[in-house]
Amino acid sequence: MIIVDGTLKRRLAVWLLATVGVLGAFLLIEAYTSAHRAADRAYDSQLEAAGLTIAEAIQWQDGRPIVEMPAAAFQILATNQQERVFYAILDATGREVTGNLDGTVTPEWQRAAQTGPMWMTVQHYGSPIRLHGRELTSAGWESLDPVQIWVGHTLSGRDALASDLFVRTLTRFLTMVLLAGLLMLLAIRTALGPVRRLRQLLRQRDADDVSPLYARVPGELYDMADALNALLARQREGRDALLRFTADASHQLKTPLAGLQSTSELALQSERPDDWRQALETVHRSAARTSRLAGQLLSLARLRHAEEARLATVDLSVVLRDTVMEWAERDIAQHHDLGLGSLPETPVRIQGESWSLREMIGNLIDNALRYTPPDSEITLSLERQADTVLLVIMDNGPGVSDDLLGRLHQPFERGGRQDTQGSGLGLAIVDSIARRHDAVLSVHSAPGHGLWIGIRFPLLPEET
Repeated sequence: MIIVDGTLKRRLAVWLLATVGVLGAFLLIEAYTSAHRAADRAYDSQLEAAGLTIAEAIQWQDGRPIVEMPAAAFQILATNQQERVFYAILDATGREVTGNLDGTVTPEWQRAAQTGPMWMTVQHYGSPIRLHGRELTSAGWESLDPVQIWVGHTLSGRDALASDLFVRTLTRFLTMVLLAGLLMLLAIRTALGPVRRLRQLLRQRDADDVSPLYARVPGELYDMADALNALLARQREGRDALLRFTADASHQLKTPLAGLQSTSELALQSERPDDWRQALETVHRSAARTSRLAGQLLSLARLRHAEEARLATVDLSVVLRDTVMEWAERDIAQHHDLGLGSLPETPVRIQGESWSLREMIGNLIDNALRYTPPDSEITLSLERQADTVLLVIMDNGPGVSDDLLGRLHQPFERGGRQDTQGSGLGLAIVDSIARRHDAVLSVHSAPGHGLWIGIRFPLLPEET
């Protein structure tokens, strides 16, 4: 049963969106910090320019700096946010000459400004302000004493600029994400095009079309297309085997039925009771052979198309002994030396089906009885070998030539013999039962010295 577990489109979209989301988060964080850095640089430059403008307006009188705040300094700091502006001019002693910072500048800050310009964000009466300070000396002044100029303003302007920069970046980013999403959907649809074409190619096929697929596919789909071709190849082999089997079965059934018809027609034309009796005996023998053939056909079909085997623990030595004893009492075995060879002293337990194992052993014995001359010896035995057990049947009959050994397990193969009443299905049934039990069938022969057939079964773990 096939269960739908999402779609490839959805999975690709989720992974791509997750990737874009993670990268986008980092980009937005970077955009936010970059916007604030840019705003700080812009407004810090204004503070520095305002400080230099104030420095140019400093005059000296009686050894003391006098400043009339230039309007240009306030114009530099003017913004749409109507920020509050703070400034202070300190003499060499740290005393505030003029300003509105009200002693906010600490001696520690003053010492820091002596080493170079500085910027800091501080609290002024509970409100954050950005403050810039620097110490200046000039050869054009009447005094060479240094003067510190401190300029600051509130943060609303730079915050507004940072927000504006970030919103613009965010807008561009969202626009790009939207375009990327549309392109991603188009890319997914295009990338999955070969899958749709392959699906359409399969749907357009007739039910009996098992020819190989011919399609251009990307490398990622090659394994799937190759697996489909392998499946179609197995289906072709199975269909061809079924057709051959059906044709062979029809031929095998047609021959005795034609004989029955001919015998009955001759008997009907005769007026003699002896001819009728002889015809009835012929019909009886032919019907028995046909019935046996039909039974073997049904057994073979049942084994090849049955559901998964229901295996249980079976003592193979007991099954073998009981089956041989049963066959030894049949009329067909009266003119052969049928018997058991060596058997293990302990039970031989395997996973198997008793009925199919009896069927397998019975077919081995039946084949040996039909394809060997009277008085032939037929011996069955078991050999325990490490984690396996080998079931062997051997006879001293005429054997089979090497070129026919590989075909003995095929249906209706009689090893080149046409002088027997066998149907050629015995070893085919044996091979099917062996495969059902994960066993391996082996056949050896020395023409003129008999046939050796071995079936190797895996033992249960506790038996090894």
